[in-house]
Amino acid sequence: MVNWKRNLLLVWLAQFLSIAGFCFAFPFMPFYIQSLGVHDMAARNMWVAIFAAAGSVSLCVASPFWGFVADIYGRRIMILRATFASALLMPLMAFVPGPGWLVFIRVLVGIFSGTVSASQILISSNTPQQRRGFAMGTLSSAVYSGSMAGCFLGGVVVDRFGYRSAFMVCGAMLLIAGLLVFFGVKEDFHRTTTLREKLRELRFRPPDFGPAWGVLLLILLIGFVTQFDSPFMPVLVEAVLVESVRSADNAATWTGVIASLAACAGILSGTALGWLADRWTARKVATLSALMAGLLLLPQALAGSLGVLMAARFGMVFFAGGLDPVFQIWLAKSTPDRQRGLLFGWATSAKSLGWSVSALLSGAVAASCGVRWVFVVSAVLFLLLIPAIHVATKNFRSA
Repeated sequence: MVNWKRNLLLVWLAQFLSIAGFCFAFPFMPFYIQSLGVHDMAARNMWVAIFAAAGSVSLCVASPFWGFVADIYGRRIMILRATFASALLMPLMAFVPGPGWLVFIRVLVGIFSGTVSASQILISSNTPQQRRGFAMGTLSSAVYSGSMAGCFLGGVVVDRFGYRSAFMVCGAMLLIAGLLVFFGVKEDFHRTTTLREKLRELRFRPPDFGPAWGVLLLILLIGFVTQFDSPFMPVLVEAVLVESVRSADNAATWTGVIASLAACAGILSGTALGWLADRWTARKVATLSALMAGLLLLPQALAGSLGVLMAARFGMVFFAGGLDPVFQIWLAKSTPDRQRGLLFGWATSAKSLGWSVSALLSGAVAASCGVRWVFVVSAVLFLLLIPAIHVATKNFRSA
């Protein structure tokens, strides 16, 4: 019998290290792209959008396949695939000659990574039904705590030692995460289907997810809304610094500080709102989260100082951070174990599709109207998410 608490602890640690590693690099991409010779602001915004969309598109395409494989061969091996492949690929970004090669490596990372989805599948499949809300919410807190540590330390490393050091640290942390899972995590997996049977299922009809299709649609919309402003947060920090102190020095450090404070809010929201979703209706939690996140984006759009930006970002991420675990809990509670890998793969694909479209549209808004309008549009999108939640989950059991 697998000790689900031990698994949760070790997967939490591995997920913390993985996300922290990624956050040594990804939040500072606008500055890194500029260091590669892209100095025109419009061109930089375009490459930021392309970089974000490229990784999301490749993750979108690959995730259903990895979920499909996970239902046949097990979920633990998927975490190992994601962490070890990323550990090999991320350091290569330190040596690219231009933004085109950076985007190409990002595509490869998107194809082979997916540590969050792989961890969610394993934990949801090896945790008792009545404790899955707690487990998924706790696992979500690893994303934000890893982000908090990685963004803060990554900003310092970038400003003090350069981008190459940040990419090297990223690869090392992902390697350690993979070793933790390899030596410590056990899985109670019994194969209930074969590759031929799974292919036969896919050949003649789409997966029978029932009402979970509505939740998948919502996850796509949430991916679109929650990531709309994220690629341009460093650009907004840079703009606020220039307007308030007339200098963009240490922009990476301040970006890391703000991102780490926001991640602290995510730590609180993942566990708190995940716990609340086990006792309250998930629809009410999601509605409250979308409303408050939308309202708190407006002060960010108007921020004239780093203090205002920090406070508004903290509150916004607290509520936005409650959306993802709520819908992951919905999926986990409504899906048979034999389909969970496939469904979570589709969920990651849906979220990634939302990310890719949002990155391109937010890039268009930034290029045509300025970076502050990205945050105004993002606020409107969060508010529009509320009726979508109610329509999509109207017939969903226990919503």
